[in-house]
Amino acid sequence: MGPLSWLLDAQVQVGGSPVLAREIVGNVFGLVSALLGLRRLVWAWPVGMVGNALLLTVFLGGVFATPQEHDLYGQAGRQVFFFAVSVYGWWRWQSNRRADGGQAAVVPRWATGRERLMLLLAAVVGTAAAYPVLKALGSWGPLPDAWILTGSLLATYGMARGWVEFWLLWIAVDAVGVPLLLRGGFYPSAVMYLIYGALCAWGFAAWWRTSRAAALARTPIYREAVA
Repeated sequence: MGPLSWLLDAQVQVGGSPVLAREIVGNVFGLVSALLGLRRLVWAWPVGMVGNALLLTVFLGGVFATPQEHDLYGQAGRQVFFFAVSVYGWWRWQSNRRADGGQAAVVPRWATGRERLMLLLAAVVGTAAAYPVLKALGSWGPLPDAWILTGSLLATYGMARGWVEFWLLWIAVDAVGVPLLLRGGFYPSAVMYLIYGALCAWGFAAWWRTSRAAALARTPIYREAVA
C-alpha cells in the first residue's frame, strides 16, 4: 500500500470502532494550524487548508467511503468555507507582513462594539439560515451542526482580522462540537475538539496579553516637567 492509498483507505480501531486514518491526519493538520495561528505565523493558513481538504472527505460519508453511519453536512460544508476564508486570511496576513516590513502578520486587538454586534447578528442569522438547509440535506444533528458551521466561519474570519474574541468563538464551537461528534462516532475529531478547547483558552490569554502590550505601546506618555 503506497502513501496515498494508505491515506485514503487506512483505518484504525478506536474503542472497537473503525476510524479513518485521514480523519486523524486531517485533525493533526488542524491542530498544527491552530498552534501556528497562536504564534501569528502566516503558515497557519496553508497548513489548515490541507486539513480542510482531508476532513471534507471524512464528513461526506455518502460520497466518500467512511465507516461512520452519519453524514454531517455542516461539518463538511465548513471545510469548503474554511478553505475560502483561509485564502482571505492568508492574503491579509501576508499583506500585513509586507506593510510592516516583514514583521508582524497581525497585531491582536479587541473588536469594536460595532464589530461585536455584527458578529452576534451574523451568528444568529447564520445559524438560523443553515439549520433548515442542513435538515433538508439530512444532516445528523442539524441544529448543533448549523452553529458549528456558522461559529467556525466567524471564528476564522475573526482570526484573519486579528480580533481577540475569535478564540472565544472557537471555544463556543468546541463546546457544541464535542458531544455531537462523540454521538456520531467521529472520535478523533471529538478528541481534537477537546484539545482545541484547551489550546483556545491558551491562545485567548496569549492574544489578550499581546493586545494589551500593543495598546500600551500606542498610548502616548506625557511627563510633566518638575519645576
